[in-house]
Amino acid sequence: MSAIHYREIEGQSAGFWALAALLTAFMAAGLTAAYFMAHIGHIITGMTNQVVWGMPHVFAVFLIVAASGALNTASIASVFARVAYKPLARLSGLLAIALLLGGLAILVLDLGRPDRLGLAMTHYNFRSIFAWNIFLYTGFLALTGWYLWVMMERRLNRYTRVVGTAAFLWRLILTTGTGSIFGFLVARQPYDEAIMAPMFIVMSLSFGLAIFILVLMAAFKGTGRPLGDEILMRLKNLLGVFAAAVLYFLLAFHLTKLYEAKFRGAEAFLLWNGGIYTFLFWFGAVLLGGVLPMLLFWLPQTRRSRAAVVWGSASVLVGGLALMYDIIIGGQAWPLSIFPGMHVSSSFYDGVVNFYAPSLPEFALGLGGCALALFIALFALKLLPFLPETLADEKVRPK
Repeated sequence: MSAIHYREIEGQSAGFWALAALLTAFMAAGLTAAYFMAHIGHIITGMTNQVVWGMPHVFAVFLIVAASGALNTASIASVFARVAYKPLARLSGLLAIALLLGGLAILVLDLGRPDRLGLAMTHYNFRSIFAWNIFLYTGFLALTGWYLWVMMERRLNRYTRVVGTAAFLWRLILTTGTGSIFGFLVARQPYDEAIMAPMFIVMSLSFGLAIFILVLMAAFKGTGRPLGDEILMRLKNLLGVFAAAVLYFLLAFHLTKLYEAKFRGAEAFLLWNGGIYTFLFWFGAVLLGGVLPMLLFWLPQTRRSRAAVVWGSASVLVGGLALMYDIIIGGQAWPLSIFPGMHVSSSFYDGVVNFYAPSLPEFALGLGGCALALFIALFALKLLPFLPETLADEKVRPK
């Protein structure tokens, strides 16, 4: 492999400032939504005392999970010593930090009382997975920042593998913690499975790599830098494997739930007669998130097409959001089983499927967090040398 030269993007074109303005508009809309949600109350959202995690949580968890997966390219380069991925490692670390900050911003602003964040960060209940996640998120930011430092400071390059291994292990723990939030909720029958933790790890690899590929292609096209087919096709094939792995874990998860008699009602709701949740699972998560990308990536007619890489990566992201909606919202829509095995009758939602319809402020807040992540990445690329000058095939030969 030739020596790698990194350079900032100039960021002086009309397209750059138009993109910055568009992202700023979405962030402003998100802040406005958060302001009204905090001052008027969550009554302006679709959330209720039954569905307490709404559309903002769908976006937030999606970004947090994707942040862990976005670091995978850097891990392949340093931890597993795959030289071909080394030029991509800096961008990988940057996107991991940006996506996590975007997701956490949504969570903080969706709390209803973000001014009380200090209490949550100074008073802990260590029997709660939510308390542990505060340390997992801050630790991930610190380790990934340190990882970028040793990669970008030539005198510290010899520590790259050690720090990279620490970041790799930490992101596995972080995603395990995120998946365990749902796996530990035994009162919610659509959750309540230990397999949620490894399933979230695989989902992170798929979502994070899809975002990485789209940002990489957009950055190189926008700056006129050469991006060869060899490295791009390798990333595309890897994304196809991750998409297939997500389908495998979904199959294992739902077959396990169907085998247990107490979960069959919840499974029938999600898979057959759940309306929007059933549609999002089969058309969104399965077809768009898994089957379509694999066809685009591996069929002889499209497997060398860059357009297929773009559409396949975008399809993974749309399917991922649909899957997150199905898991988070669909899991709350199914009624709680407060007294398992008993017939309960009252006027308080017992046995009633909970209704939820996301509102405009919820979408605005979620999209604002996504815009924040891209805004951070955009200006970091302008200020610091994260992008290599070329990834042409003759300069970078995969090994």
